Amino acid sequence: MSLADELLADLEEGDDAEEQNDVEMPVAQGALTNETIPSIEDQTKITCVRQIAKLRDSDRLKNIMKQIEEYAGVPRIHGKSIGPADADPEYQIIVEANNLAVDIDTEIGVIHRFVRDKYSKRFPELESLVVGALEYVCTVRELGNDLARAKGSEALQQTLTQATIMVVSVTASTTQGQLLTEEEWQRVREACDMCSEINDMKGKVLEYVESRMTYIAPNLSAIVGASTAAKVMGVAGGLGRLSKMPASNVQVLGSQKRTLSGFSQVTTLPHTGFLYYSSIVQDTPPDLRRKAARLVAAKCTLAARVDSARASIDGSIGKMFREDIEKKLDKLQEPPPVKFIKPLPKPIDPSRKKRGGKRVRKLKERYAMTELRKQANRLNFGEIEDDAYQEDLGYTRGAIGGKTGGGRVRLPQVDEKTKVRISKALQRNLQRAQHNGATPGPASGLRTATGSTTASIRRQVSGTASSVAFTPLQGLEIVNPQAAEKKVNEANAKYFSNTAGFLKLQKSSQD
Repeated sequence: MSLADELLADLEEGDDAEEQNDVEMPVAQGALTNETIPSIEDQTKITCVRQIAKLRDSDRLKNIMKQIEEYAGVPRIHGKSIGPADADPEYQIIVEANNLAVDIDTEIGVIHRFVRDKYSKRFPELESLVVGALEYVCTVRELGNDLARAKGSEALQQTLTQATIMVVSVTASTTQGQLLTEEEWQRVREACDMCSEINDMKGKVLEYVESRMTYIAPNLSAIVGASTAAKVMGVAGGLGRLSKMPASNVQVLGSQKRTLSGFSQVTTLPHTGFLYYSSIVQDTPPDLRRKAARLVAAKCTLAARVDSARASIDGSIGKMFREDIEKKLDKLQEPPPVKFIKPLPKPIDPSRKKRGGKRVRKLKERYAMTELRKQANRLNFGEIEDDAYQEDLGYTRGAIGGKTGGGRVRLPQVDEKTKVRISKALQRNLQRAQHNGATPGPASGLRTATGSTTASIRRQVSGTASSVAFTPLQGLEIVNPQAAEKKVNEANAKYFSNTAGFLKLQKSSQD
């Protein structure tokens, strides 16, 4: 199949689908069909608006308005009606009033087209400036043949915005339209008066229906309001038919199919009826309105079934349904919960046997931090450090070579664990020997002249000591190196002994 054949097949399928949709769409009572819409040749022959707008003078409109006036003066009492809603005599009037409001809207559209066709001779640009049917008719009625009245008209200020009025006045000054004859203007004025009159009737009908919806369908009115409930009931054909509809069909009641041939349909909202434009749905954010319309349609179906059976006359079930809808909508608008960072569980580390003893201590000493490294990591506050290298910024030696260390790189460290220990008896013998001035002898227990035993540690003599000395008088001389040490010991025992006293006292010059 070629590309052209495929396109033709798609067009044929689209035409079939449109024909099916046209067949499925219900036609409201009193609405214009293809048979009632006059052709183009007939429109040129129409001279009076009453030839096409016949609802105003119909007996149906007069009877319904008369019954509405009768029932509007009678107050309704809750709980007075017993049985199903269809059995109430006023219920039929409410259903007919709903259908009448729809027919009035259709009649206003017909009158708008008549006025537009006739008034385009005087002001052809007004159709594109004022789009609404009622606004257009009111504007034509106010302007008439004198377009200069658009600047200071108070009636237009109640109907149009200031910006629209300014555009209309500027365009009216440059229009190429022709003046209407007196007969043509009277026909246009009659159509405008008829449109205004039936619009006032529509307001009375809606006011009556809304005032009675709290008694006919209190639960449905509690959810979407009396005005929306009246519109839904009017399109559905009554409360009984509305209660038998599924929620998917209730959602699209009142939707209008718009065919925009050749234009984008992105901005169009399909499957949006009266419930979509109710206050409870429009108060939600735009991205949640479709979901809100589905919730409202489901609850409205249940409320219509309750009202049809007269189960809850005070509307308590409808109020409960509305609260449920509001809670769900609030839940949908809540921000997502904050996800906290879950820490990892504590690792399973069973206790192990740790090896101890001399081998482990030696291993720890081998890999332990040295004293030089400890000094390098230590800092003294209040001291200026010497720069080792001027080009190396940040390099420091810590406490190595500082004043506290006496200028030495390595300080003498005595480990208490490895320090050589001597017995207490040997310490007493050494102290006694130092006190008596005796030289400790070998460890065989030799006695000195004083009769005390000598120590077992041999006195150490410097390795450079020698018995040969060089003197300026005799040259080489053999001397005893221990003799000088003996004299030193005797002097120490005489002057620096613990038991020595003062040898000689000299009187000062002051005495």
